[in-house]
Amino acid sequence: MEKIGKRGLGVGLVFGVLAIVGAVTQPAAFYQAYLLGYLFWLAIALGSLVTVMIHHVAGGAWLLVGRRIMEAAIRTLPLLAVLFIPVLLGMRYLYVWSIPEVMEADRYLQMKEIYLNVPFFVGRAILYFAVWIGLGWALTKWSYLQDSTKDPLLNQRMRIASGAGIVAYVLTATFASFDWMMSIDPHWFSSIYGPIFFVSQGLSALCFLLIVLVKLARYEPLSGAVTDDRYHSLGKWLFAAIMLWAYLMFSQFLIIWSGNLPEHIAWYQRRIGSEWKVLALLLTLLHFFLPFIILLSRFVKRKAGILFKIAIGLLIMRYLDLFWLIVPDLHEGDFVVHWLDFVVPIALGGIWLSVFARTLKDRPLLVLHDPRFEDLLKKEEGGRHDE
Repeated sequence: MEKIGKRGLGVGLVFGVLAIVGAVTQPAAFYQAYLLGYLFWLAIALGSLVTVMIHHVAGGAWLLVGRRIMEAAIRTLPLLAVLFIPVLLGMRYLYVWSIPEVMEADRYLQMKEIYLNVPFFVGRAILYFAVWIGLGWALTKWSYLQDSTKDPLLNQRMRIASGAGIVAYVLTATFASFDWMMSIDPHWFSSIYGPIFFVSQGLSALCFLLIVLVKLARYEPLSGAVTDDRYHSLGKWLFAAIMLWAYLMFSQFLIIWSGNLPEHIAWYQRRIGSEWKVLALLLTLLHFFLPFIILLSRFVKRKAGILFKIAIGLLIMRYLDLFWLIVPDLHEGDFVVHWLDFVVPIALGGIWLSVFARTLKDRPLLVLHDPRFEDLLKKEEGGRHDE
């Protein structure tokens, strides 16, 4: 973890210098790339938050060996709150409704001005991060406290907080998706956009968890705890997340296609015309069909090496999906790829990974005194003894 943290910081600084050069010389391309990279890394942290809350509410053993990894990702949310500042600085390049001249000339946008205005946008962002950071801080604090106090009542506290937290997350993540992504085209709207946003975050977090877990499973203490059954459980969750993402994406398309309203279909026309149709087809095949078919096999879901490759491929697809969702609206449907679209996300990723690695290094990799896990391990040990 220390090595990863140092390398991540080094990569972040080197690519950060290139990103700064791009910001000075080509600000429009920089802010587009920044939003893409920012939302990609934010998805892992927020997806980890909601996954941990689901685990506290639902229980089970599926996050037995991965909770500490996700908690370290959750602890990066204060950093991500600071990294949101450049998005605010570049609003004129990302959101046409933030330009007074455009707002004055568009009667339709004037009807939305009560919601789409800069002060309210900034205030909502502060609220979102306050909720996310507050939930993450409380849950991780109680989880770490359990290691030293062995207090079984902390489980009940985390379960109650997670139940309310899931509701708060769904609401804040939905409105954040409206603000940060859907409002790039303020004339278009979809009620399914929010669920697509937070399901995608859960999928990104599961992919990241599997990548880190497979790497760390070669070392103690995880080498003795990460079994084929653990991979099988996480593989099933990954399979379910892929199916849910595909279902929501297809549902949105089907509803808009059947409605056939000009103000709605223009959004899809920009994304399935010219070169964009190639990316749409690629997402269909590699983000859904291929991993869906592969993960149908129980054998595959129990193999770390295969899951590792699938997770890497899906994370790449997650970035391309964000590219497909955001960029067409910024260029009126033209297919535009800029070198900053690769440099800026890598710079942000290096900085984020350095903080993540440092946070994970300072805590035990396994939950020490969660009674649910202790009971489970006793049952498993008893089962192996009987065999």
